[in-house]
Parts: sequence; C-alpha cells; structure tokens
Amino acid sequence: MRRIEVQSNRLVTSVMAGGYSSVFRGAGIEFDEVREFVEGDDPRLIDWSVTARAGRPFVKKYVDERELTVVFLLDLSASMRAGQGVWSARQMAVRLCACLALAAVRNHDKVGLIAFGREVVRFVPPQKGRGHALRIVRDGLLLDGGPGRSEFAPALEYAARVLRRRAVLFVVSDFLGPPLGRALLRCASRHDVVAVRILSPELFPPDRGLCRLVDPETGAATLVDWNSGRVRTAWLARVAAWRQRVDDELQRADVDCMDVPVPLVPDREAVARPILRFFRMREQRGAKR
Repeated sequence: MRRIEVQSNRLVTSVMAGGYSSVFRGAGIEFDEVREFVEGDDPRLIDWSVTARAGRPFVKKYVDERELTVVFLLDLSASMRAGQGVWSARQMAVRLCACLALAAVRNHDKVGLIAFGREVVRFVPPQKGRGHALRIVRDGLLLDGGPGRSEFAPALEYAARVLRRRAVLFVVSDFLGPPLGRALLRCASRHDVVAVRILSPELFPPDRGLCRLVDPETGAATLVDWNSGRVRTAWLARVAAWRQRVDDELQRADVDCMDVPVPLVPDREAVARPILRFFRMREQRGAKR
C-alpha cells in the first residue's frame, strides 16, 4: 500500500497535475461577493440594487462550486484477482483508484468506495482527506469479494440509493460479468458515470505455444493451442464480440469508457497513460454537467 501511495503521489503531482481539476469542475457556480465595478467587468453582472444604494456601479462575483463527490465502484470478483500481467487486474484497478483518489483529495473533493462481488461487500462513505483516500486503497487490496461472477445491478442500485447528490462514479471492473442492464441507465441519469475497463493481457493471445487456462470463477481448466489459426481466430472473435457488447451498453447509457491495459512487464507510465488519455478526451469534448 505504501508503494502504491508513493508511486501514485508522484503521478498526481507531476503528469496528472491540473488534469483532474480541469475535467471535473463541479456542479456549477455559486455567489461569492459583491464588489465595485472595474474596467473590463461584464455589465450583465451589475447588481442594480446595490448600485442604486451606493450611487456607483457594483457587480456580483461568482466562483466555481468546486467540491465534488467521487465514488469508486470496485469489482472484487475472482476474475479480478487473476491475469498474466505484471499485476493482477485488481492490483491494476487499485493503482488507478489510488491516483484518482489522491487527485480528488488534493482538490478538496470527497472520495468513497462501494466494493462489490455478487453483492455489495462494503460501503465507505465519501469523506475528504489523504488518510481516507489511503483507507480506500487498503480496502481495495484486502477485501474479499466472495466466489462467483460479479453482479453490477446490486452495486449500481445501491449507489443510486445512498448517494443523494450528483457524484462522479468510476465503475472499475474487467466487465466479464453479466450485462449491466437497466441499473446502469438509472444510475447514469443521476450521476456522472465513468466505466474503467481493465484489460488483462490474456485478451490478446500470444503468437504461438500451448497454454493451460483456469477459469478463476468456476475452476474449469482447458488447454489452449495458440499454434492453431482456427483457435486464435475464434478467441479473437469472442473477445471482439464481448467488447462490442459492453461498448453498446455504455453508449446506450451515455457512459464514458476508460480502457486500462495491464502491462506484461513493469511500466511506470501504465497507470498514468489511460488517465491522461481520458482527460484529453473529456477536455476536447467538454466535461459532462
């Protein structure tokens, strides 16, 4: 956990500096004060009642309503503990959550966690502070999601029920479970939902060789011959169909997707690269309001 903290803090204060605050700007603007008009002020901001009393023009000053609530819906299913990369899918997910959580608390935003497997495992209410962000990292590493595949509907419905105010929700998963369903539509109508899809290396098969694969959620084992062109073609077709299904569901709900590949070898930029790519996409398109 301390290693993740040091690495994430380095990314937050260097390559990610400013990106988070420019993409997630809060829910709107709020009144700050009334001050005397100076050259260059927008005449539309003149406070006519104060101006009439004082005998000289005054304008209203507004500031961004900066405080946000950021909640991570973290998939703890068995498939997230597997993978052939330098980290498991879950370890990659926690590193990404650590970067975003530390960026949020650096901007005085609240962060929270909904950890889930087949059902919600733990809810950590949103709070401010670096210590609270590190608690989320610790829980992400240590909590047990139980056996079987993840179920998205209970976690999404729980988030829609307990989060009264609009929040930014990062759904962090490999999305190998069942379809997201109508729960995603309902949650996305109230909150800014971002799907963080963890892509393990085994989705992209090697050029050749034999490989024994074990399904971490069922225990079923099979021997795969990557030397066979027919096997490789069938595998790639299934992966493409899965990705298209998830993409279609996210598009119908108007949910942005951040794809996060798990590296096969140590890569210091593996966490920052997808986050920065997502920030650039949001800035070019314009942040959701």
